[in-house]
Amino acid sequence: MLLTWIAEIADEPLVLEPAGRRVEWETNTWRLSPGDEDRRSLSVSEVVGAFERTAEAIRRRVLERGFVGPATFYVWHDEQAGSLRCSTGSVGADELPFGGAYVPVGDLGAVVEGFLADEEPGVIAWSDLDDLEDVPDASEPEFPPFPVWVRDVGSASH
Repeated sequence: MLLTWIAEIADEPLVLEPAGRRVEWETNTWRLSPGDEDRRSLSVSEVVGAFERTAEAIRRRVLERGFVGPATFYVWHDEQAGSLRCSTGSVGADELPFGGAYVPVGDLGAVVEGFLADEEPGVIAWSDLDDLEDVPDASEPEFPPFPVWVRDVGSASH
């Protein structure tokens, strides 16, 4: 099912509205949470290939619309939710709408591998959490940057 869901994203509504980033986020962002059986049966290369085909299809749609400006298709492993997520926005790779630190990466394989290897999706072990006594300012804990695969799909990309 995951490969089918990824392919279907290429045909879903797509909003590129630099003045309406919230509408972009709400329309263009997808959460993909396959069952354990589907997760175990897939290879990293299959999932990467599906996302690459979807990114290319979105790039063609953006070009056909005549959209001028930056546009980025991006994928990340949302460890807290136990899912893969993807979105498209009218921003460059260094301006993605995340509240925390992220690192744009060109290797989707590492992101997908982490997702497929997650034995307990959506569960974070106590040992992976900082002890509040060790956090200098517990009101704003800092989390390490997470990897986000980015693909330029805007008019300047080709």
